[in-house]
Amino acid sequence: MQEKIALEEHFALRETVQDSAGFAPADDWRELEARLLDIHDRRLAEMDGHGIEMMLLSLNAPAVQAIPDRSRALELSRRANDFLAEQVAKRPDRFQGLAALPMQDPDAAARELDRSVGTLGFRGALVNGFSELGGTDHAIYYDRKEFWPFWSEVERLGVPFYLHPRNPLPKDSAIYEGHRWLLGPTWAFGQETAVHALRLMGSGLFDAHPRLQIILGHMGEGLPYSMWRVDNHNKWMRTQNAYPARRKIADYFRENFYITTSGNFRTQTLIDAILEIGADRILFSADWPFENIDHAADWFDSAAISEGDRIKIGRDNARALFGLGKATTQSAAEQNVSAIPMEETREHLVRNRRA
Repeated sequence: MQEKIALEEHFALRETVQDSAGFAPADDWRELEARLLDIHDRRLAEMDGHGIEMMLLSLNAPAVQAIPDRSRALELSRRANDFLAEQVAKRPDRFQGLAALPMQDPDAAARELDRSVGTLGFRGALVNGFSELGGTDHAIYYDRKEFWPFWSEVERLGVPFYLHPRNPLPKDSAIYEGHRWLLGPTWAFGQETAVHALRLMGSGLFDAHPRLQIILGHMGEGLPYSMWRVDNHNKWMRTQNAYPARRKIADYFRENFYITTSGNFRTQTLIDAILEIGADRILFSADWPFENIDHAADWFDSAAISEGDRIKIGRDNARALFGLGKATTQSAAEQNVSAIPMEETREHLVRNRRA
């Protein structure tokens, strides 16, 4: 498939690149560092070679979110966003930006988002999970009431907010002791981000701001497959515990969330997600440079889904969500491939499993 759009794709500044050092074996760090610091050379070549028309770029993790000082967090956010705007201006046909935000200070985060969207032309924001803040040893999650004016500004601007993972704080990581291999993308990233997303849903945030749109990577951090169980047991758990939201968790998930394919290249998982949240709310992504673009693109281009869903997930949904504007038409090659109905998709999957 040509003209794909990928939106969980990262870059680093010299001063943030070491934040990613723990996510590559020592022998591979030089390669990962080079990928993070490059935008217009290797990255573009990989895009050209695998049918990716555009990337929406964002700062690596945890970066801003790991700076406990409010003023320093704001300073780094502004410098990262200014740098990214300069890079996008060189090739706006191939790159767009997602803002880094100093969530340690909700008012400053709202102002920086407004600047990034209104002045720099960014298409939304990507924030690396909870924030750390001086004077408290707790992770700061964004369902708290002091963040609601920030969310009001996100809704007013009409841009998506990508909730990206980070590891839990060491004091919150007892369950991983003796099994540190579970940290990072293996497991802890998904667990941490899923709970944060559930907090947002259960807080009543989307009752107050129903037009908010949140993006989760990695095929939804496991949430699409847990909706029934969460809501089924919430029926009796809410009689013992406060549940401020007015509706079921699944309602918010299907109306206020999108998910991406970043770093989770498995057809069975994609089909499960389509059945739960719908193809209109899934977006193609690779997670470069932490995952290979060829792995993402080669898998997605041949995944056993209908061609209509492939085009939606591969580019149309992103164009609509981020206001990228370009009208989509199927290429000649795509027009010659007949759509695979969902029933055939399931049967194709069954045959593959048997094989």
